[in-house]
Amino acid sequence: MSGYVDVSRVLAARRGPPAALLGMAILIASEASLFAAMIGTYLYLRFETPVWPPRGVPEPEWLVPTILVAVLALTSIPVQLAWRSVRAGRVARARLLLLGALVVQAGYFLWAVHDFADQIRRTPITENAYTSIYYTLLGADHAHVFVGLLFSVWLLLKLMRGLTLYRANVTQAITWYWHFVNLLTIVVLATILSARG
Repeated sequence: MSGYVDVSRVLAARRGPPAALLGMAILIASEASLFAAMIGTYLYLRFETPVWPPRGVPEPEWLVPTILVAVLALTSIPVQLAWRSVRAGRVARARLLLLGALVVQAGYFLWAVHDFADQIRRTPITENAYTSIYYTLLGADHAHVFVGLLFSVWLLLKLMRGLTLYRANVTQAITWYWHFVNLLTIVVLATILSARG
């Protein structure tokens, strides 16, 4: 069939990174800069404010978010294995691994959105500087998980039609994105939990 190649042989002979990987590296670098600025703002406000979080604002929950972020971070394993499967030309195995990761990631996202809405209902974003930066940081992280879900759904749909070099390159780029998002979510959680007394 036209457009389909022995991906493992082509990937092994490749001399440089594909454009998809370079593009993803640039995206990750720019998003890391954005989050560094937000985390810097959070820490600046935290150390310039005598009581953090301010009185009347509940401390962030830690047990359930920590467990769920750990579960989300573990999805890096099947995503990485999916990339290895693609590299070996085993597209059916890659689809199963990506689908398994997607189910867990979607579950995390649904919980995160529900929890986020519940927190805003109890304590509005406009309450003070703490709530403003807290919700901005948390919301931006949730948005990145959502983008990852869109990437994964799109990739699964592409892989349902078979494996091409383009799809192999995109699988590697999306794998990098998920590793970044999972690490980012851990950092965001650690930043937010630093407010606990």
